[in-house]
This record gives sequence, C-alpha cells and structure tokens, in this order.
Amino acid sequence: MLATRLCTMRKLPSVLARKLNSGTSGSPVLPDMSEGHLPIHVNNVRSRLRDIVGASTNWRDHVQAMQERKALHTLLAKRQEDLPPRRMKDSYLEVILPLGSQPEIREKYLNVHNSVRFGRILEDLDSLGVLICYTHTKQETQPRSPLSIVTALVDKINLCKKIIYPDCDIKFTGNVSWVGRTSMEVKMHMLQLHGGDYSPVLDATFVMVARDPENKRPAFVNPLIPESPEEEEIFKQGELNKLKRIDFSTASLLKMAPTAEERNIVHDIFLNTLDTRTVSFRSRKLPPNSVWMEDAKLKGLQICHPQERNIFNRIFGGFLMRKAFELGWATACSYGSSRPFIVSVDDIMFQRPVEVGSLLLLSAQVCYTEKNYIQVRVHSEVYDADTREHQTTNIFHFTFISENEVPRVIPKTYGESMLYLDGKRHFAAIMKDI
Repeated sequence: MLATRLCTMRKLPSVLARKLNSGTSGSPVLPDMSEGHLPIHVNNVRSRLRDIVGASTNWRDHVQAMQERKALHTLLAKRQEDLPPRRMKDSYLEVILPLGSQPEIREKYLNVHNSVRFGRILEDLDSLGVLICYTHTKQETQPRSPLSIVTALVDKINLCKKIIYPDCDIKFTGNVSWVGRTSMEVKMHMLQLHGGDYSPVLDATFVMVARDPENKRPAFVNPLIPESPEEEEIFKQGELNKLKRIDFSTASLLKMAPTAEERNIVHDIFLNTLDTRTVSFRSRKLPPNSVWMEDAKLKGLQICHPQERNIFNRIFGGFLMRKAFELGWATACSYGSSRPFIVSVDDIMFQRPVEVGSLLLLSAQVCYTEKNYIQVRVHSEVYDADTREHQTTNIFHFTFISENEVPRVIPKTYGESMLYLDGKRHFAAIMKDI
C-alpha cells in the first residue's frame, strides 16, 4: 500500500507536488487561539446545534418545534449596534474526529480505496461552520438562539494533502474571520495526526447568513473586532473576498459576453474541429485525444428523506455537497479512466433550500481539462412532480487531478463553449491559490 502511495506521489505534476509539501497558501496566518478550549467530539456537533435552536430529533414533532420558534422574534436585535461586539477567539472551536483512537466510527468515513471519504468531510465542515457562527452570536441570557443560521456559500476549500488516512485522528479548528451586517465568513482548518503531530490537510472558507426564527428575513449579527495586526489582516482579507465574489458574479458569462481573448479561444476550437473535407459550418470532426463535452457527463437522482434534514427541517447542505461531490468524482473517474483526487472546491452557491420529500436531480459535467486536471461542474435542481417545474438549487465546482494526463474536452455548441470558458475561469482562479 505504501509503495503504491509513493508511486502515485511521483506522478503528480510539480505544481501540486509543491503544494503538498508547503501547505495551503494565499491567506493570512491565523493566531493561535487554542488555549483554554476543550475539543468537541464530531458526533456532538449536530446535537449541540439542535439544542441551540430547540430542534426536535423526532420528525413528527418538527412542525410544533418550528411553531415554537416564532415566539423568539422578540429577541432579535433591531440594530447591529445593539449587539455586543465579539473577538475572533470568542468563536474559536476545535472538533475531534477520532478515526485512530475510536476505530468503531471509521466505517462511515471509509471508501473503497482505504482512505477517508471527502464527502463526509464536507458534511462535517458544514455543521462546524454553523456551530461556529452560533458561538459568535451566543447571548448568555438566551437559552435558545432566535437566529436561523444557514450556509450561503462555500467560497473555497483548498487541499494540501492528496490522501486522508482512515486510521489517524483528525482535528478541525475554526472561527469567524469577517462579519457584515447579517453575514459571517468562517475560516476552518483540518489537520491529521501523524507521528504525534497534527499536520495541515485543508483550509476552508464558508459564508453563513443569519435570518429570523422562521428563516424568512435577514437578521443582524454581532460585529467583529480584530485584536492584533494578524487579525486585522484576516478581517481585511474577508472584505477582499466579498469584493472578489461581487466582481466574479458581475463578469459571469450568464450576464456578460466573453472577453476578446475568450472569444478567440472559442473560435479557435471551432476552426480546429471543422471537417476540412466539406465546406460547411455544421460538419465537425473530433481532434485526436479529445472528447466531445456532450459525452463527458453523468446524472443522478436523490429522493430527499427526513433522515437528511437539518435543524430547520430542510435538507442538510452538507448532504447536498456530499452527493454532488460523489457524482463529480464518478464523472472525473469515468472521464480520466483512473482514480481522481480532489484538489479544490470553490464557489458553491446555495441559491434556494431543498425541502424534505423533494426529487433532487444532479447533473455533473466535465467542462474544462488541462494536463492531469479535470474541472467538473455539478448542477442540482429540484423537480416538482405536481407542476412539472425544475428549479435550480445549487451549482458546484470541483477541481480534480488524475494520475495520468487526460483527453481534452471539446465543446460543440455555443452553450457548451460558455461552460468551457466558465470552467477555465474557475480553474485559473484555483491555480493562483496553489
């Protein structure tokens, strides 16, 4: 097994190899906040969340529990200035996933390759991010929080280790790093125990939003006060992240035409796929070592059962991320004909909640490739059987690396060309970080 891992490491492109050795980069160094904090067992995170909002573990009681939350409206702040400011260390939490010391919990996290299922890690990160935000907004005089805090966006998750071992303890740490009026950015880190020391595995940045007890309108959250130059830099980075997201959204190909350079890329692809034996714009020929984009997709369907609900009785965002990732992984595996490894997750926007009982349709598409890298976009939507309408709920972006160089994906239609350019943009953004 070890020989296989070493062989695989040697096959990595130099860019990722440097990343594996140096850890994640591009973000300010967080001060040590661990002093005086006792770690939480990963199995207790969601039970703590249920206690904070008064959610029932019994599905039959969920309507009554949500009705009782309506009375908490009176506890909401009328202005952000009425709420006491918080420090970054006030929201700092540590969570332990004891895969090494408690082998009985391993099976839930184990995949067929004898490493940790990354989809399960996504679930744990999502739950931890929400708990961190509730810790930031906690009022000692309130036994239950009037806030409904939900995940709005996964800004990015960058990995600095290729394999997560199933027999070594994992530690998650995190805290609120930036605050707006009704939103909070959370930075989380995952480390794994090796030789008595914890080494970095990934860094994650989530954006959470606070809403009223019925999850209908925005609600104010406690302001954040940086206490040191390092924290000032982290807070400033959070503001820059917000501006980058606005710029990226403004330049979306769903709103704006491609740049001149991007138009040339699309036209070159078109010219390179024309059949020179005919004088026709419609006659296309696939270049060597290439795959038409229409042949590089997989689809799936999930029935959303009550078991997958969150504390507000809608489908848990971590579950949606896990299912999207697993379909994206399968798509990359099928495309590259070898085992792919996740490099980065970015720009997951939660556009609308998924209700219990929904039919969730997932569609994964390879939209860009470069050398060993495969960029996969997963689109999720809910289908209403009564109205026969489809509504988009999420768009997921995953960057994988394959053990071998992969064929080039080729768009054929204008719509596919826009998917190609969008994938290229996401890939370029990821490569800047690593």
